[in-house]
Amino acid sequence: MQRRLGRESLYVPSCRLGLYVALRHWCPPGGRVLMSPVNDDVIFFVVLAAGLRPVQAPLKAEDGSIDMAAVPASVWNGLSAVLTTNLYGNPDPAAELRTRCDQLGIPLLEDAAHAIGSEVAGRPVGSFGDASVFSLSKHTGAKTGGFLTIADPALRAALERARDELLQPARLSAEIAYGLRPYAEAGVRGLRLVPAARATQRLLGLQEREDIRMELRPDELKQAMTAAPAPGQGLEDFRSWVRVDMHDYRLRPGGLRLRRTQRLLSRLEGRLAAHRAGTERLSATRWALPRPGPVQPLFRVPLLVADRDAAIAALARRRITVGYLYDPPLDAYAGEVFTDPSPAPGPAAWFARHALPVDPLIAGQVISVLTELGAQPARPPMAADAAEPSAQGERGV
Repeated sequence: MQRRLGRESLYVPSCRLGLYVALRHWCPPGGRVLMSPVNDDVIFFVVLAAGLRPVQAPLKAEDGSIDMAAVPASVWNGLSAVLTTNLYGNPDPAAELRTRCDQLGIPLLEDAAHAIGSEVAGRPVGSFGDASVFSLSKHTGAKTGGFLTIADPALRAALERARDELLQPARLSAEIAYGLRPYAEAGVRGLRLVPAARATQRLLGLQEREDIRMELRPDELKQAMTAAPAPGQGLEDFRSWVRVDMHDYRLRPGGLRLRRTQRLLSRLEGRLAAHRAGTERLSATRWALPRPGPVQPLFRVPLLVADRDAAIAALARRRITVGYLYDPPLDAYAGEVFTDPSPAPGPAAWFARHALPVDPLIAGQVISVLTELGAQPARPPMAADAAEPSAQGERGV
């Protein structure tokens, strides 16, 4: 990673832990962090666990990236940091955000979990921020691990100590479960026991959501937020939210995890080439919008479909599961008690409702299903039309 990005890189057991370390280091308690409302709710709870106030950014309806022009001056001037998302690997305007953060004297933090191979302005995503975090659960398929990368090498030792203070001891049972997981998953796929596999994942804490968003539990969340954000304490207070779908997110890695991760990471360039090829194929379909610049190796390609629920159901009949849905946006999900809402929520709501995240490695299968279904493309509304979410809330609109 240091060779890829030209900056110091720390291994972390999960992207979410790396982000927590970065937020605690760069942001003062009670600080306000601009972030995308179309994002994993775990990231939202990591921001809260760090003792910070999430501020939801307006997005562009066509790709879910941050719309800088729609952020009011009053919002910019009250921020302590900006956190990018690079949703599905599609870059946020990192160069412009870097310039704005420098003008305001605040840090830019890049969440590059989906974007380990993406570039913007001729540079890798993750090379613009004061810090950036990457996930090895995505493109590499390691199902564990990540990186915290930093622009200032002098900070490495302090961040390494902060990471180590948060790590939990390695457990033999967790290593055995991790070692057996790929074989168990391959077995149930071969036997077409998908429902049984999902039930087992829920039992092991690897899949806990019953719906797209986890249950908010506002009364418990208010109680967790009253605790002082001492180092590491926030993770304990927010434990039931932050660990969702990854109970080992703080676990010190054992030899098996590290060896498998290193092996899979060594194959990254081949995986990125496959993702790029699938992205190019999906981008040529009627459900995709033209994107300027070179083809990115997207982790998921967000096709825009008029009736997404029907598309998901059709794919499920072919045993194709659609994941990484982030609907509704975080401000609609959490409310003003827990976050500052976006000043222009309409585009984010539209994108969250119509985006169908497709794995580019199975592009051909998905194109076949959508063609057979006769799925109609959705086209982003004009800015004026997207100023407010639809009152009807109909997913087929």
